[in-house]
Amino acid sequence: MNSAVKPMNQKIRIYALRVYFIVAMAAVIFTQSEWQALEGIWELPFEIIEVTGILLVVAGVLGRFWAILYIGGRKNQEVMQFGPYSICRHPLYLFSTLGALGFGLMLGSLVLTVLIGGGIYLILSMTAAREEAFLRAEFGTQYEDYAARVPRIWPNTELFKTPRTAVFDTETLRGNLLDAFVFLALIPLAELVEYMHEVLHFPTIPIW
Repeated sequence: MNSAVKPMNQKIRIYALRVYFIVAMAAVIFTQSEWQALEGIWELPFEIIEVTGILLVVAGVLGRFWAILYIGGRKNQEVMQFGPYSICRHPLYLFSTLGALGFGLMLGSLVLTVLIGGGIYLILSMTAAREEAFLRAEFGTQYEDYAARVPRIWPNTELFKTPRTAVFDTETLRGNLLDAFVFLALIPLAELVEYMHEVLHFPTIPIW
């Protein structure tokens, strides 16, 4: 073990994500999707985008639970290489990014999708790089070999492998339940923003 390299302080990641999300919400409140303003048959693109967003948020929640089943209670203690960790090195960040992209799509705006999802992805990518400095120092060639074979965040599903059984930590899984509620809260939040635009007539800038 290389004691000179410390694990990533996760409070920094959490703080950065919260600050970015608050800033992004200003753009969400004062912009409105052009798709949403269309009528008749042209409402269909907005509905498709919105439903796709909801599905991505749900996929993000389920995916995070999937990842926690494998890594819960063992993070920074071993090089997990099964289940979601066989297709990417940071599946929790993958599914968090999917949830953020889903929120942007629920708002019916491709611009907001890129702004929210892209910003979250950038923060999580930088976090992953910091975490991997510790993992390389901690596990040496074992992690180097893993990193050379498996992509960091965007998955390669052809690499998937898993044992027949997996042991999970119930306390960590319960802790992830709160994160799940946070992601699921994005669905009514998107509906609230739509209500503010259509009923309360907040001043907005049209975007696609």
